[in-house]
Amino acid sequence: MVVKQKISGMIDVSQKKITRRIARAECVIEMNKKTFDCVLKGDSPKGDIFQTARVAGVMAAKKTSEIIPMCHPLALSKVSLDFKFNVKKCQIAVLSEVVCRGRTGVEMEALTAAAIAALTIYDMMKWSDRRIEILDLKLQYKSGGKSGIFKR
Repeated sequence: MVVKQKISGMIDVSQKKITRRIARAECVIEMNKKTFDCVLKGDSPKGDIFQTARVAGVMAAKKTSEIIPMCHPLALSKVSLDFKFNVKKCQIAVLSEVVCRGRTGVEMEALTAAAIAALTIYDMMKWSDRRIEILDLKLQYKSGGKSGIFKR
């Protein structure tokens, strides 16, 4: 049996209304205690881990349409990244938020920002712990558009 696949392209969003779109994503980075303590003290020979990860996340959000083929290029109004620390589990939660006024959502931009910020932390700390894990990348919230609000 032959299954034909429909070849498609980017979805046409030209008829959609422009609305304020917000998306928040999160992922977790887990590492050993020695590495986690080093991160908290800011003792990486590669420099300021969190400022570098923030810049990388912002840049990634802005370039999402260049790395995910069917994403629309968007004029982003805001990209922010924050970090929360779980000392007991030696984990860092990477939290991203992306906002724009547009015809399509910013979920992929928020997910990309969180993922790339986490990868940047991994890159800056791999000298200390090659077993660092990036876990649980997920959309936490999105609003705007016809589908309304999603909240995990």
